Amino acid sequence: MFILNTHADYRSPLQPGDADLLGLDAAAGVERHLRYRDRHAETPLVSLPALAAATHVAAIHMKDEGQRLGLGSFKALGGAYAVIRLVLEEARTRLGRPVDMDELHTPDIRRIARTMTFACATDGNHGRSVAQGADLVGARSAIFVHAGVSDERVAAIARFGAEIIRVAGNYDDSVKEAAHIAGERRWIILSDTSWPGYERIPGLVMQGYTALVREALRQMPAPPTHVFIQSGVGGIAAAVAGHLAIAFKEQRPVFTVVDPARAACLFETARAGRPVTVRHVEPTIMAMLECYEPSLVAWRILSRVADAFMTVDEDDAIAVMRRLADPLATDPALVAGESGGVGLAGFLKATADPEIRTALAIGAESRIFLVNTEGATDPGKYQEIVGRSPDQVLSRGA
Repeated sequence: MFILNTHADYRSPLQPGDADLLGLDAAAGVERHLRYRDRHAETPLVSLPALAAATHVAAIHMKDEGQRLGLGSFKALGGAYAVIRLVLEEARTRLGRPVDMDELHTPDIRRIARTMTFACATDGNHGRSVAQGADLVGARSAIFVHAGVSDERVAAIARFGAEIIRVAGNYDDSVKEAAHIAGERRWIILSDTSWPGYERIPGLVMQGYTALVREALRQMPAPPTHVFIQSGVGGIAAAVAGHLAIAFKEQRPVFTVVDPARAACLFETARAGRPVTVRHVEPTIMAMLECYEPSLVAWRILSRVADAFMTVDEDDAIAVMRRLADPLATDPALVAGESGGVGLAGFLKATADPEIRTALAIGAESRIFLVNTEGATDPGKYQEIVGRSPDQVLSRGA
């Protein structure tokens, strides 16, 4: 399914707070923060010239977040960043003086961090980032996981010392339970989705994601003309689209949001013109995108800066994992988890349909930007789908 944005706010300027949140100064601040993080390095921007030729476009570039900060997902940029920001803000209040990143590991800051507990719900990657951030500063974390989160992903969170709290139901059920328990216990709820009255912290999470956009723009030989980004609650899509809209204004690229058909909360929200909750019928293999209610702040941004919304099916997600593992000609092999290549799946579906291709003005001069949002965060599941381990895929042609 595919629709163009017809919302009344489409092409309206971002609200001042959102523009500040995702703007150039904020992104520069995130990149400064990253310089203090262990294992920080810019993730690669991978060119796929053979695939570009096969789809009749000028270039395809994919930012590979499967190597981000040792966590294997772009989410490493969001949750941990927000934890650190909140600890430094609390320290500033308690100490009554400015506090900077270079003090993060001092006794004063760690003493304050030990009094703080950060809680969140997760499909896997966000919880791992929050747990890593809390562990980094000496705070505590409590991570709520729903029935669909694999044991492998739970173990990856628990290794950072997080308390794991299992919740019956789906991701949205775990979000509600996390908010309820955190309120009772006076924990800090650090969600990557927002609801009425709760926007600032999810905004900080989204702000963290702007770092990957700044890196990609420096790495590209020319700015993109088209962007396809997958979406769960909308945070990564809104961060990328919002920052590009600020950076390029009227010359910004055509932006398409890609949802799983079985969890198409952004697509249905765009179709209705207002936030809607979609019905949970059958789980999607795109586990990191299995969300049934959009983030309000993400929708507010996307209603203004996204040009189109589309869905992809289960087979599309599986096919793109295998395509990236066995690329055309001399294109490099990439390891993409079940949700990692969904933006590429959307592009392939769009470019194969003459009507969608025309609607998005995709042509021979188009330069496509995509994000592999996660590597094999569940290696067992990855091998089951692709038929080889991540290491075997990456050794292709070596």
